[in-house]
Amino acid sequence: MSKLSHLDEDGKARMVDVGHKAVTARTATATGRFVTTAQVLSLIKDDGMPKADVLATARIAGIQGAKKTSELIPLCHPLPLTSVRVEFAFEDYAILVTATAKTTGQTGVEMEALTAVAIAGLTLHDMVKAVDPLAMMTDVQLVDKTGGKSGHWTRTGSEPEVELDSDVEPVETWDVEPVETPEQSEPVETHGAYVIVSSSSSAAGTRTDSTGPLIAEWLEDFGYPTTTVVTADDSIAGTLSAVLATHPKVIITTGGTGVSPTDRTPEATAAVLDRELPGVAEAIRAKGLEKNPKAALSRALAGVSNGTIIVNLPGSPGGVKDGLKVLDELLEHLVEQVGGAGAHE
Repeated sequence: MSKLSHLDEDGKARMVDVGHKAVTARTATATGRFVTTAQVLSLIKDDGMPKADVLATARIAGIQGAKKTSELIPLCHPLPLTSVRVEFAFEDYAILVTATAKTTGQTGVEMEALTAVAIAGLTLHDMVKAVDPLAMMTDVQLVDKTGGKSGHWTRTGSEPEVELDSDVEPVETWDVEPVETPEQSEPVETHGAYVIVSSSSSAAGTRTDSTGPLIAEWLEDFGYPTTTVVTADDSIAGTLSAVLATHPKVIITTGGTGVSPTDRTPEATAAVLDRELPGVAEAIRAKGLEKNPKAALSRALAGVSNGTIIVNLPGSPGGVKDGLKVLDELLEHLVEQVGGAGAHE
């Protein structure tokens, strides 16, 4: 392993002297993933967002970000960029952002490509935040570089050879104590609660949802700061993933638990659970069956995902009230158990 090139012998930050390096053609490609809902992606494709052309604006912002990298990241060299290209590809619940930067010079353009991706992603977020405040930019990474002493490197290949400066001495190890890796990672700290309403009509504004407020009020009575999100049925998977990324203690969904072609909440939930809690789901179904035989058609799930408790409730006010009566007796104990409080009598 080598010493950090941006630190001098006294450990102070410095700009590396690249004057001795050869002038070569250099390129770098970076990618990132902007995660949002299928509804937002459809609006972007159809140029239906309330702001200007979303992709054109993000593309210009990414190019401008690459050009200003040395102003944003203190120890980067100003570079005469010969080309910056920013491209977008649509996925099911995300936009893949790819940026390629080129120069002919004495140092690489990795940071310029990464900055272009990051700024393009931030601009996408700014453009869609009015309709999807949960959107997020993830997985920003260098995927390919050419030029300089290290030649060509891709992320799918071997580790890159580090292009050392002449005044940097290689060392065998860092002067730190080794850290033991735990056998199992600790769950992340969780906080707050979310209600996710799965209803295409409510998301489109043609129907007023009455179940989300019931659940939100119930959660707040338990002391959880609660956020309610309304999403289209076909966007539930992306919305659930985005909410999970904020690490709430509890997520309660309402709607999309039946057998119609658009009901996808159980599938989206099953995809993210670490452990199912079948007894909770069955107790909620049993409570509903006391009044309504149609409760037997519910495919709702309950379980835990990386420390977050997820419970599916039906989309009717009566079904929600029945489910909350069951959770009245379970939620606090369940939160304690997931938080590591141990078994109770």
